Amino acid sequence: MTTAKRWTLQDIPWDRFDGAKVNPDILKVAKAAALVEYNARDYGDYLSNVFHDDAEFRGASETWVEEEIQHGEALGRWAALADPSFDFDRAIARFRKQYRIDTAADASIRGSRAGELIARCMVETGTSSFYTALGDAVEEPVLKAICQKIAADELRHYKLFYSHIKGNLAAEKLTTMQRIRVALGRISETEDDELACAYYAANADEAAPYDRKRYSREYLSRTYSYYRQHHMDRVVAMVFKACGLKPQTLSFRMLQTLVWWFFAGRTRYLKKMAD
Repeated sequence: MTTAKRWTLQDIPWDRFDGAKVNPDILKVAKAAALVEYNARDYGDYLSNVFHDDAEFRGASETWVEEEIQHGEALGRWAALADPSFDFDRAIARFRKQYRIDTAADASIRGSRAGELIARCMVETGTSSFYTALGDAVEEPVLKAICQKIAADELRHYKLFYSHIKGNLAAEKLTTMQRIRVALGRISETEDDELACAYYAANADEAAPYDRKRYSREYLSRTYSYYRQHHMDRVVAMVFKACGLKPQTLSFRMLQTLVWWFFAGRTRYLKKMAD
């Protein structure tokens, strides 16, 4: 059973759009994000298969799908305001032609349901921090409002998936190390085909060949530049929680510092390679 979405497209202050405050790089990132968000139905079908006998979770995940699709609609509508030549339907068709997941799988690719939920927590950690960082960086008022609403949704989605981990952990008995491995594995996939494909489909000329490394660098060099240390500190805290680790310890604080050092270096490297 699904629940009503927390907001609708009518709640966005579209009349406040200010084209003079549109940042061209942010526009490119927003176009790509619109495609990824709108493509949530495939992930919903996959989760429905993995949790086929869990009616409560399937109902909650259906609401998640509808909210994710709405994120894509909001971002796509904003992108069309900022760039009237942007054809969202054509871009999503290009993206889906280039990138697909196995929606027919009947078991989690993470090896267990608990592992699947931990992986979903990593995704929501990434998206909630991304939209928070992007919203902080954006000057255009309509996109800022959209980012704030999406960031709040993504944090709730993290809590949704986290709330279902415990019961599955009891049945599957994942150790802390197994949880950490799943989390790190999903984090490493941040630079895989999905985001690169979305950036390519949303921004590249249709005659241009797809080059995963090139479009991954172009996307990530832009998105990473919006993060500040407090955004990454929050990421580490959310990862710790999903893995069953205690925050506010010495090791936690040391890892926050190390993660920010690594992330800042990775950002500089990507920007240099993309220039």
